[in-house]
Amino acid sequence: MSSKLMLIDGNSILNRGFYGLSGGSMLATSTGLYTNAVFAFLNIMNKHIEEEAPEYLAVAFDMKAKTFRHNMYDGYKAKRKGMPEELAQQLPLIKEVLSAMNVPIIEKEGFEADDIIGSLSLLAESQNLDVVILTGDRDSFQLISDNTVVILPSTKAGKTETKRYDKKAILEQYGLSPSQLIDVKGLMGDPSDNIPGVPGVGEKTAIGLITAYKTLEGVYDNIEEITKPKLK
Repeated sequence: MSSKLMLIDGNSILNRGFYGLSGGSMLATSTGLYTNAVFAFLNIMNKHIEEEAPEYLAVAFDMKAKTFRHNMYDGYKAKRKGMPEELAQQLPLIKEVLSAMNVPIIEKEGFEADDIIGSLSLLAESQNLDVVILTGDRDSFQLISDNTVVILPSTKAGKTETKRYDKKAILEQYGLSPSQLIDVKGLMGDPSDNIPGVPGVGEKTAIGLITAYKTLEGVYDNIEEITKPKLK
C-alpha cells in the first residue's frame, strides 16, 4: 500500500469553521478572544486524520501579499470583502496551535494556499504517494487523479458533513474528467474571484460545450457549429 499525504487548505477550512459555528453567541475566551473557527478547524482536521490515517500532513495558508494573479489581472478578487475581525484574530491562533501540535505550516509570498497544495499534490504523486486534499474550495477538483482525492467538509449548526470526490464522483456529477473542469471554469469565469468568463455562459452551458468539444480550444476550433447567434 502507498503512503498517504493529507494537505489541508488552512484558510478555507478556518473560514468554513468560522461560519459554521457563528450565530448569536460565538465561542470566546474570558478575555474576549473568539475561538469558534479554531475549535471547528481542529474538529474537522482531527476527524479526517482519524478516518484517513495519513502518514504525512501539512497545512497551507494564504498570505496578505498580492499573488502572481494580481500581477496578471488588476481586478482579481477586487470585489471580495475583507476578513471579519472576529475571524482575523483567530488566524494567528490556529497557526500557534498547529505549531504546538508539530503540524507543518507552509505559506509562500506571491502564492495562494491552493497553489501550494497543487504543487505538493503533484510532487507527492511523482513519489508514489496517495494524496487527500481537505478543502472547502471546489477549484481543487481539477487536482483529482488516480492518486489524489478531495474531501469537501461543510459545517452547519455545529455539525460537519463531508463529501469525498474521486475521478468517479466527478464523472458522475459533471460528466467530465477533473482536468476538463479547468476549461469549464475558463468559459464561465469565477464571480467569487471577480474573474470574467464568456458573457452569458454559466456552469450548465460551459459543461455542455466542454462535453461536446472536449476542450476550450475545441470549442473555438468548432465555433461554426454553434447555432445560437448570441452564444457564438
